[in-house]
Amino acid sequence: MRLQEATTCSSSSLVDVVLNAHHPPDDDDTGDAMPPSSLLHGEQEQDGLLVPPLNFAMVDHGVYRSGFPDLSNLPFLHTLRLRSVLCLCPEPYPEPNHHFLRSHGITLFQFGIDGSKELGFGTENRCCLQEPFVNIPEDRIREALKVVLDVKNHPVLIHCKRGKHRTGCVVGCLRKLQRWCLTSIFDEYQRFAAAKARVSDLRFMELFDISSLKHLPASFSC
Repeated sequence: MRLQEATTCSSSSLVDVVLNAHHPPDDDDTGDAMPPSSLLHGEQEQDGLLVPPLNFAMVDHGVYRSGFPDLSNLPFLHTLRLRSVLCLCPEPYPEPNHHFLRSHGITLFQFGIDGSKELGFGTENRCCLQEPFVNIPEDRIREALKVVLDVKNHPVLIHCKRGKHRTGCVVGCLRKLQRWCLTSIFDEYQRFAAAKARVSDLRFMELFDISSLKHLPASFSC
């Protein structure tokens, strides 16, 4: 994949521009809870069809992102020939998913990050307080990035619950290492978060210090 060329962008007011954009209503994110047991047992599986996880996308060569895979997604994941999965949810990994990883020799890396909400922006640009603010743990994001940057772990799938906020922060910080400007980083984040974009996520990506990771290769394209 050809990476977007770096450009110099001013970060002034970028967060406000992203958050004040009008977006259609989005499905509610119910926090950190794992997918319902009905999903983990693949009740939505359609015979003969490959079903990608929610919000699945390719980030770069050998790097993918998504929401939490349920059992109906596992045949699709098998086609990716993954070497590792990076989970950003704090709860114990579900046994059916863990069994799939073990049986295919896939390494699980788990860096649990709380998914609690803070300020959410719904329809008509109205701001509403959802839950108390929770700081994003920079050390865990940094350790997660080290996993992603190590090509020995590729192909790797990065996921949280819905593939929006925690996954978006990791990918956004990766983009900083790839010298993307903030405008492009925020635009990519917004495509997945939509009306659920969070002030804390955008500020975190803007202020994240990549200096300690610059010695690691951040380009995986062929």
